[in-house]
Amino acid sequence: MKKQLFIFALMAILLAMTSGCAPGTVLQINNSVATAQTGTAVPNGQINVPGFKIQVFAPGLNPLVNISDAEGRISGIGMGIWHGVISPVTLVMSFINPTVQMYEVHNNGSQYNFGFLVGVAIVFLLLGIFAGRRR
Repeated sequence: MKKQLFIFALMAILLAMTSGCAPGTVLQINNSVATAQTGTAVPNGQINVPGFKIQVFAPGLNPLVNISDAEGRISGIGMGIWHGVISPVTLVMSFINPTVQMYEVHNNGSQYNFGFLVGVAIVFLLLGIFAGRRR
């Protein structure tokens, strides 16, 4: 039970750190403080944690959605699934070669995004199956 709790906490911290590194729209986590006049709670835009400030960033708009690339292609759900499946390989390659990207910006929007997440889920599903067989 302790190992599962540790893994859950580690994943939550990793998610917070990766979302904090993304450029785009700033989302602020608000807590409520009582006002002197009414005694009601209002958001003040800060978290009262001593020593650090938390800001969460959401990705911005993609200006190249539904705009074809140089070869006239727009990636859809099929390419999204494929890019999701090969995303671990492209992540490693992007560290070596900065011209390699994980995500196609010339896509059709939500269908590509859904396909990409399905592809990533397939990778984790396969990893879980193989890890389960080894035990």
